[in-house]
Amino acid sequence: MLLYDNTCWIEDIDKVTPVVLPELDFLAEKSILITGANGLIGSAVVDVLFRYNDTHKNKIQIVAAGRSIPRMKERFGRMTKRDDFGLVEFDASGVESPLNIHADYIIHAASNAFPKAIMNEPVETMTENFLGMKTLLDCAKEQKTTRVLFISSSEVYGRKDDGEPFREEQFGYVDILEKRNSYAVAKRATEMLCVSYAAEYGVDCVIARPGHIYGPTASKNDNRVSSEWAHMAARGEDFVMKSDGAQLRSYCYCLDCATALLKILVSGESCRAYNISNPDSVISIRKLAEILAEAGDIRIQMDRPSSEERKGFNPMRNSSLDSSRLLGLGWKGCFDAETGVKHTVKILKESRCKE
Repeated sequence: MLLYDNTCWIEDIDKVTPVVLPELDFLAEKSILITGANGLIGSAVVDVLFRYNDTHKNKIQIVAAGRSIPRMKERFGRMTKRDDFGLVEFDASGVESPLNIHADYIIHAASNAFPKAIMNEPVETMTENFLGMKTLLDCAKEQKTTRVLFISSSEVYGRKDDGEPFREEQFGYVDILEKRNSYAVAKRATEMLCVSYAAEYGVDCVIARPGHIYGPTASKNDNRVSSEWAHMAARGEDFVMKSDGAQLRSYCYCLDCATALLKILVSGESCRAYNISNPDSVISIRKLAEILAEAGDIRIQMDRPSSEERKGFNPMRNSSLDSSRLLGLGWKGCFDAETGVKHTVKILKESRCKE
């Protein structure tokens, strides 16, 4: 089933759109290139743009870039035949991946992001961010792109001792010789690359640091707990917790994340980073599990992780984010954790029934 045909999904898009309507109106008749367009975050942004175009006369031209055209066609189905939508093959991990395409705005969302991929492909995890971003920045420099948005991560903050939410200027310790941290180190380095291109070449860049994003756009292969457990809950399968679940996280429904990105893209200040965190969704992993179990009418089982599984764990005990800077742009989240998680399971269930 095409996700865009799901009634609940469309209603959710309509709920978040007013938050970013001024930005969408500003983008009308302009073009946006989105890398990683098939992913959890990128595809949610694309669907928000589709819905805007379907309800407004002046269209936003959407260009979806990904390493697999067939997978993008599978995700977007008949939407690939739209006049306001185009597909571009782009492997962000490649050293030689020139892009000869003009776009007014670029969003770089292509990256390994779930533990299994990061652990198995630390090299690609780094190159997809750094080399992929360099390709896009070179393209922006040559094509006079208005602005480039890099989707970084809360993992850039590393570890710290106090229990306060991270503000954008705070950084803790990251072990640069631990392969699990290829993701955090790549994100840090790529943020600096953006700022460097702005300083040396005048390329306008802005940075988003999402927390833990979840939603029905997550791949079945995504082994982040929020994604894996949501798919299991939708199938009615009990899932296993391999920690006490006390870690505090800033969760955010993928559509709230999409509007935050569009808000930052248009209204953010150049060379600044913005945390993406919904204050109504800062909960523990244990609480997330309980909401998912209720939504799927399943049980939570406990077990100890293997040594290999433990290596893939996010090392941050508290990765909650201070979203004051983003809220200052006029953004707000529309889905608290309970509503967003339950909608995720509902949409995944309905999609399974119509496959």
